[in-house]
Amino acid sequence: MSPFLQFAFLLAVILLAAKLAGYLSIRLSQPSVLGELIVGILLGPSLINLLHLPIIHEETLSEMIHLLGEIGVLLLMFIAGLELHFDELRRNTRVSALAGTMGVIVPVALGWGVGLLFNLEQSDAVFLGLTLGATSVSISAQTLIDLKVLRSRVGLGLLGAAVFDDILVILLLSLFFAMGDGSGGALDILVTFGKMLLFFALVMTFGLWLLPRLVRWVRELPVSQNVLSLALVVTLGYGLAAELIGGMAAITGAFLAGLMFARSPERDNLEPRISALAYGFFVPIFFVGIGLSVNIASVMAGLGLTAVVILVAVIGKLFGSGLGARWAGFSWLESWQLGTGMISRGEVGLIVASVGMQAGLVGDVVFSAIVGMVVVSTLVTPPALRALFRSKTIHSETEIARETPDSKGKLPRPEKALREVPEKEKV
Repeated sequence: MSPFLQFAFLLAVILLAAKLAGYLSIRLSQPSVLGELIVGILLGPSLINLLHLPIIHEETLSEMIHLLGEIGVLLLMFIAGLELHFDELRRNTRVSALAGTMGVIVPVALGWGVGLLFNLEQSDAVFLGLTLGATSVSISAQTLIDLKVLRSRVGLGLLGAAVFDDILVILLLSLFFAMGDGSGGALDILVTFGKMLLFFALVMTFGLWLLPRLVRWVRELPVSQNVLSLALVVTLGYGLAAELIGGMAAITGAFLAGLMFARSPERDNLEPRISALAYGFFVPIFFVGIGLSVNIASVMAGLGLTAVVILVAVIGKLFGSGLGARWAGFSWLESWQLGTGMISRGEVGLIVASVGMQAGLVGDVVFSAIVGMVVVSTLVTPPALRALFRSKTIHSETEIARETPDSKGKLPRPEKALREVPEKEKV
């Protein structure tokens, strides 16, 4: 087969498998994302090894699947930001700061201790801790959207905590590498922090002042899907700016892009279009793609270390972020919900681990343990969140964020009126 036909075959199999697995997952009262993750593992080198079947000869196809999945996670975080209102996040700054900070400090300390326990070098042990401090809420955000609680206090606190988590992990990584080679020290840390401030200043200025005018101008143009195209350009641009200017994860930029478009009067028209594009094509490829990169055999090679790393990773986020939320005034149930939502490491954990491997700080055994941690933390988060949000006390203990008039004096849509993508459309 030609390279195009091989690519078309892979896409057809991935999309069909993702939708069938999502359907079965929903029939078993679990989020569709859980089925997509599991079927990805089954299609990966652990069982079928889809990307290396005899009929697949083009070596670049796996990278193309990965890149499509990366677009999927950007669109997913854009949708998460689109569902929110800037004032809602601003009212949850305290819980976001405490939960995000504690969600980094506790896992980093525990991971450091585990590294020393397994006789790793001091620098290797510290880097293992930093790897456990990372988090990725893309999967948690999808689950909260499925459950229609993204705009609850827990959902708002979770998304805000992820931003603080991202900032703190990047600063700690910069500090670690600066101290490791002795070439930069405090100056490198100040430069890193300054880049982050520059990124936030630029995207907020553009989003609050220029974007509304740009949306009004573009929607009058005689071009098909004009606002949708603008949203895609801005999302990709914010993702690029997050990494190139701020040194942060691209998903943070995509989330902020969605948050800026949430202020636009075109939000109601944009949301179903961007959701159809994301859930119909890109997002399933992202979730299945995570599983395609997992080889259970290599994870089992260092089973003892893998088991301890998984345990520490779960406990670190659950208690770290959970206690931070509790100190900020959340109930115990809300605190456990937020802490559970921070457990998933996803692609962010793998990116941090890859940086360490390239720098010679992470060996094959430790890297396999981190991969196992990423897989398990990603798999357990959706069902755990669903179970906690279906607790009998959820209605009495989870408070939906109050709604605030926008600049035109209009109230945001009530929670029950939010346009959520139907379950049948997401599976």
